[in-house]
Amino acid sequence: MEAALQGAEKRFTEQLAMFQISLSPEQLRQFRQFYENLIKWNEVMNLTAITEEEDVYTKHFLDSLSIVGLVGPGSFDNLSVIDVGTGAGFPGLPIAIAFPGTQVTLVDSLQKRVGFLQETVKLLGLENVQIYHSRAEDFGRIEAQREHYDIACSRAVARMNVLAEYCIPLVKKGGYFIAYKAERIKEEMAEGKKAAGILGGRVEQVISFQLPGTDYNRTLVQILKEKHTSGKYPRKAGTPAKDPLGK
Repeated sequence: MEAALQGAEKRFTEQLAMFQISLSPEQLRQFRQFYENLIKWNEVMNLTAITEEEDVYTKHFLDSLSIVGLVGPGSFDNLSVIDVGTGAGFPGLPIAIAFPGTQVTLVDSLQKRVGFLQETVKLLGLENVQIYHSRAEDFGRIEAQREHYDIACSRAVARMNVLAEYCIPLVKKGGYFIAYKAERIKEEMAEGKKAAGILGGRVEQVISFQLPGTDYNRTLVQILKEKHTSGKYPRKAGTPAKDPLGK
């Protein structure tokens, strides 16, 4: 495993160079520990179907950091980023490792996943991460969290209009919601644009690309928060998914 992991690390650093990201030996150690702890926990609970070293480094770690294709690596200093529905920590934890000057908040609704995240953050010695156990809708109604973040991001599996209601209320005016989506999202975008407008946002750009050195396609949707979000959003837990905005 060690030789294969070294190979995965080497390829990972080469791929990140295409995004103008370079990692220190300590950061590479943290990614290695993250991988090892992910595989250990995955044996007893379902965190990811992707378990091969090369695939984890590419389809989780590299993919999480592809956000720099929109934001730029030099823009991540002193930002506040929230990852909504983080699951096993993607994209939030790779962002926290690669950009230690960025404050990252992870939110997930499942206590077991939160336990994994807490152990991983402690194991890696990350001091720039906060973790909350909460439904996205409930978290977005906490006064101290509303319109608090420079960037809200999510790789969660939900349609754009649903993710918009989860995330845009958390973004400060002038900040961004960035959604990680699959290559084909045209059928989601009309509803997503309407929902963004209701919530005070505007779709600024959509970029689709292939992750460097792979055949893995990713689309990032960047929504600028132009106006304050009405206090009635997000609606109560379960409503955004059952009755999405912008239909």
